[in-house]
Amino acid sequence: MSEVDILSFGETMAMLVAEQTGDLAQVANFHKRIAGADSNVAIGLSRLGFKVAWLSRVGADSLGRFVLDTLQSEGLDCSQVDVDPLHPTGFQFKSREEAGADPQVEYFRRGSAASHLSPQAIQTPLLQARHLHATGIPPALSATARELSLELMTQMRAAGRTVSFDPNLRPALWASEQQMITEINRLAALAHWVLPGLGEGRLLTGFDDPADIAAFYLDQGAQVVAIKLGAHGAYYRTAQDQGFVAAVPVAQVVDTVGAGDGFAVGLISALLECHSVSDAVQRANWIGSRAVQSRGDMEGLPTRLEMSAEFEAAIASKLAPTGDLCRA
Repeated sequence: MSEVDILSFGETMAMLVAEQTGDLAQVANFHKRIAGADSNVAIGLSRLGFKVAWLSRVGADSLGRFVLDTLQSEGLDCSQVDVDPLHPTGFQFKSREEAGADPQVEYFRRGSAASHLSPQAIQTPLLQARHLHATGIPPALSATARELSLELMTQMRAAGRTVSFDPNLRPALWASEQQMITEINRLAALAHWVLPGLGEGRLLTGFDDPADIAAFYLDQGAQVVAIKLGAHGAYYRTAQDQGFVAAVPVAQVVDTVGAGDGFAVGLISALLECHSVSDAVQRANWIGSRAVQSRGDMEGLPTRLEMSAEFEAAIASKLAPTGDLCRA
């Protein structure tokens, strides 16, 4: 495996997206895409020029081949994706809604190939990546996938790598809300950069105010906490600094799915390039705003050229040169 900037892992599903609005039961035509918060972030970082390795499992079926082909076409290193001959690739149906409305999503992922991820998938070359991005979705899939999340985050942090964590809560996948809170906070304590939404932070910590939510995770060992506030932008806090960064206004919200993944792409990429936290959050807000203006989970994620033309040119005097990784 060639030098890797970022390691990400989780489940990528096939997604059948309705071509007409209305109840999914009445829709006759669908088109095929991929879906998965973890792989959305991996794809977004790859589009910005990072070398990204993807760790996962797919079934030995046509949907698994479709998933792999799509990820590889986005530049991801999929050499650590296992093809499972016994368990299928997960998939989902997604409704088409009027602009701005949240889509209806039906999942078919129980017992999927990715739910059989385990610590046995960890190979030494993977641990050479400079950064690990993790979310709360793999640990919700199964006990073995939860063990993988814990082991990867523990080993990467012990090796001096940076680790980011987005809770990405999926309550329906957990046995109980309390189990979800306990396990997600255990993993968040292993991350340097924690990225909850405001509602997630309130549920996970019991605090209402963003400053208190951030303080909770700083006390657990985080170095940066960035809290997504939707249309109100984002709040960030470190041991030395804190502040709000305004949202980027958009003319029309087309599809809200993937906005948080776009935020993660912006924050992770900027921090890896040694930008200040406030500038990283500004980039995160901008990429999130692009995501909600495109139909699809990851279609709005920009390339480096698009980001340079549309975002960084406007504030070039504030930012360090982009594209070079921070080696400090």
